[in-house]
Amino acid sequence: MPAMVPASYLKTPLRHYPETRLRRLRRHSFLRRLVRESNLCVDDLIYPVFVLPGTKQRQPVSAMPGIERLSVDLLVSGLEDLLRLGIPAIALFPVVPDECRSPGGEAAWDEQGLVQQAIRACKSALPELGIITDVALDPYTTHGHDGLVDESGQVLNDQTVAALVRQGLSQAQAGSDVLAPSDMMDGRVAALRAALERQGFHDTVILSYAAKYASAFYGPFRSAVGSGARLGRADKSGYQMDPANSAEALHEVALDIQEGADMVMVKPGLPYLDILWRVKERYAVPLCAYQVSGEYALLKAAAGQEQLDERALVLESVLALRRAGADAIFSYYAPQLARWLQEDPPGG
Repeated sequence: MPAMVPASYLKTPLRHYPETRLRRLRRHSFLRRLVRESNLCVDDLIYPVFVLPGTKQRQPVSAMPGIERLSVDLLVSGLEDLLRLGIPAIALFPVVPDECRSPGGEAAWDEQGLVQQAIRACKSALPELGIITDVALDPYTTHGHDGLVDESGQVLNDQTVAALVRQGLSQAQAGSDVLAPSDMMDGRVAALRAALERQGFHDTVILSYAAKYASAFYGPFRSAVGSGARLGRADKSGYQMDPANSAEALHEVALDIQEGADMVMVKPGLPYLDILWRVKERYAVPLCAYQVSGEYALLKAAAGQEQLDERALVLESVLALRRAGADAIFSYYAPQLARWLQEDPPGG
């Protein structure tokens, strides 16, 4: 039972009675719901998944508790659960075996490649589930970079764009609904859009990782797909954005929209709320945020502390992305978020 206010306090006259009391609209759940500015629902969620070669293969990702790499057959068998939860789309990321990697990443556009197989299997099983595919070479290269590299270690922009076009077309041919170039090469959206139009893929969506920062939050993901060890001491700051810059993000987004992107992304999510806000304020284009692997790992670690509530932490974090302007959110928590939202929406 709450402590009672001393009677003497109740008798103390107020010198000024506020006419505007903002707490009035916070008193009851129905009022909070009526005036809520930002809402989170399952329609906002995209689930990133890691795909393995072979059959009946299941590997835990040690840096991401609760996340597994799955072979295509096991991935497909779990799709019904995702649809039942109401999740509209998944994003496919391959775990490419060493023998299929090369300096040029040629396996990226193999018609019988891992992602291409996964697209066809998922679309055959549940055509209504949206399939988003990553267009970048880092899972396929021996050096771990997103593009082709010269003798000095420099990532080559234009040669990489040509390779990305081949990769994107192979994914579209396999049935991908949304191509998501994450490489940060200049001009890749225009080249990809032109190639899709030439080949008759007029309705294939391009979701550009327009403002992708050279972030320390990607470590668990790189471990999951096996590119981190190959990258070694090298980094991606020569083509991904400097975390110190924000106006540059607006320039990147503007260029990608001009080149034909249907949707754009800011990555990572929570550390870049200001970028999400600035992009959404400036451009009338669907905006995605990626709650990346490092954010997931941090939330999982925080939830291991008895003083912190995992459900409350995750819901608040994802709602912050919505409040900042994200229309859709890539999250490894997507299935759990969907369950929590079914049980009880946040902020009642």
